[in-house]
Amino acid sequence: MKKEIIVDINHFQTRAALLQDGKLMEIYVERSDKERITGNIYKGRVDNVLPGMQAAFVDIGLGKNAFLYAGDILVDKMDFEFDDGSPDVSLGNIKDMVKTGQEIIVQVVKEALGTKGARLTTHITLPGRLVVLMPTVDHIGVSRRIEDESERHRLKTEVEKIKPKKMGVILRTMAQGKTAADMGPEIRLLTRHWEKIQSKAKTVSAPRLLHAERDLLFRIVRDMFNENVDRMVVSDREHYERVCEIADIVSPHISKKIELFQQQCDIFEYYGLEPQMEALLERKVWLKSGGYIIIDQTEAMTVIDVNTGKFVGHSNLEDTILRINLEAAQEIARQLRLRDISGIIIIDFIDMDLIVNREKVLDTLREALREDRTKSNVLGITGLGLVEMTRKKMRHNLSSMMESTCSCCRGSGRTRSPLTMALKVRKEVQKNFEHTDFPNFLIEVHPEVVKELDKRQGEDNPILPAAAGRRLFVRACPDMHIEQVNIRGFHKADEMDSLTDVKAY
Repeated sequence: MKKEIIVDINHFQTRAALLQDGKLMEIYVERSDKERITGNIYKGRVDNVLPGMQAAFVDIGLGKNAFLYAGDILVDKMDFEFDDGSPDVSLGNIKDMVKTGQEIIVQVVKEALGTKGARLTTHITLPGRLVVLMPTVDHIGVSRRIEDESERHRLKTEVEKIKPKKMGVILRTMAQGKTAADMGPEIRLLTRHWEKIQSKAKTVSAPRLLHAERDLLFRIVRDMFNENVDRMVVSDREHYERVCEIADIVSPHISKKIELFQQQCDIFEYYGLEPQMEALLERKVWLKSGGYIIIDQTEAMTVIDVNTGKFVGHSNLEDTILRINLEAAQEIARQLRLRDISGIIIIDFIDMDLIVNREKVLDTLREALREDRTKSNVLGITGLGLVEMTRKKMRHNLSSMMESTCSCCRGSGRTRSPLTMALKVRKEVQKNFEHTDFPNFLIEVHPEVVKELDKRQGEDNPILPAAAGRRLFVRACPDMHIEQVNIRGFHKADEMDSLTDVKAY
């Protein structure tokens, strides 16, 4: 399987795409107008403690307070100093862990989403290429992607030799096959960096940024560019040279795989990525078989529906449904990665009668999700036949990055029907008849509403009300929103002579 990383970078945005055999599998977008704060370390000040929610609001200097749950607080560390002695934290009560006005070192683990502020933790992590240093927790962990138990045990033994006292280390996937000698320099570098952060925290007052996570270009080289990647292509010479410098530091032996894109065209267009990017913003995703899936994202969860579409199968119904569901399971896993959909996810596969077929679909979904670098958990099938799963929420998804709420439908995806608006016009006209003395009225609405009025006005019971001495004129305005209605009164009908496309009723 050929793996490539394509990087398009300019002053306004950085886009990095992971391709497998030419097919888009992951996309990352970082824009200059949307600063990423996940991974940043701050010295914050506790603004408010909420015992009823077991949480505290912390001012980290972003304008909107960040959120710190009791479960994300590490106690009995140097960051938590109380004038009245160490608290009894056996009950785990937030008011025993932090106090209003207290200054505390925290790290952002989740971006601010909607009206919610950023989520914080005191469990600091400093990521490297091979390991993640956890300076506040004495623990050794191994990436879930390293499945061989003997290798996991060997890595733990190796890192135990060099792990700083009272600190923790998580071994990343790239640490597989490495020794203490390989990991030692990186651990020492991260330890020194933590010491600098602590030193800075002692000299500044809250709120203050102590450490900013690296930009997307650096993270791509550090976290994704490894021996399994065949090449990395960068669109800009200046950033190509920077990537080479980064690679020479973190992984010199694969720096020769970095290439500068030298074609006189857009790099994403050249690799056919722009149409694939556009397709990621659509609700409907077609499958090769002719079936399709529908992806609807709400504030609470994401719902995915699987449909047979154009596929009619070749044998019996159960086999037809199984084939579509298996294909859909693989595509759903890919779409979750590409769109960076997270939180609660409900999947409505096509109903299957055989339990063995349901298990096949679940196994296919789990297997496809193994390639996902973001942690997910498939919980199983509910009594209604729906698949429940979760995916860890870390950052803004692709839709929120590339789209904004529609001013027409206000995010609902729907607007009032022409008949609904025609009935609203009827009601507004009646109000004007009752509360004004104008003999003439000009009604300005969307052309679709005008069509509906024309159709209904010719019936036995006209939709527009009539009154003695009152006249109605309707004007179609293509630039108006379909839910907009303007009604103006005139004493003389000739006052409307300057207007065009006016029709008398």
